[in-house]
Amino acid sequence: MPVLRTARLTLDRITADDAEFILALLTEPSFLRYIGDRGVQSVDDARRYIDEGPVASYAANGFGLYLVRLAESGTPIGMCGLLKRATLQDVDVGFALRPAYWGNGYARESALAVMQHARDDFGLTRLAAIVSPDNQSSISLLEALGLRFEETRQLTIDTEAVQVFGREL
Repeated sequence: MPVLRTARLTLDRITADDAEFILALLTEPSFLRYIGDRGVQSVDDARRYIDEGPVASYAANGFGLYLVRLAESGTPIGMCGLLKRATLQDVDVGFALRPAYWGNGYARESALAVMQHARDDFGLTRLAAIVSPDNQSSISLLEALGLRFEETRQLTIDTEAVQVFGREL
């Protein structure tokens, strides 16, 4: 049973069975450029990422990143969900799609469902999002979702500065 459903998408918890797709997504040049290298180079690395990332977040927070699939075919196209980062006060909405699925409104559709999920199912009243300053497509999407630029900051010593957006729910 999916965690969330929209008109065209389902969002499910990510499991070890999704490792091949996660490997493909996390090694996309666009993912590496705009989100960063997660050290995933093999299916085993993808399983570790899933276990230490989304699965650990489900256990700790009740939420995490979800696998986004086309509802009609079940084809996985990306991930979208909620992240609780130690370096941000607010829970962060995040998304990443395979480039073949960009430009169809899927990121917006999945992010809107996740934002409603944050409010309705977890009682969150505010969300943040982080974005690479040169990722204009994601910045435009965040603005369309009602998030507004708040600051540019470096989240950790060893990472590049990101733009932080936020909004009340």
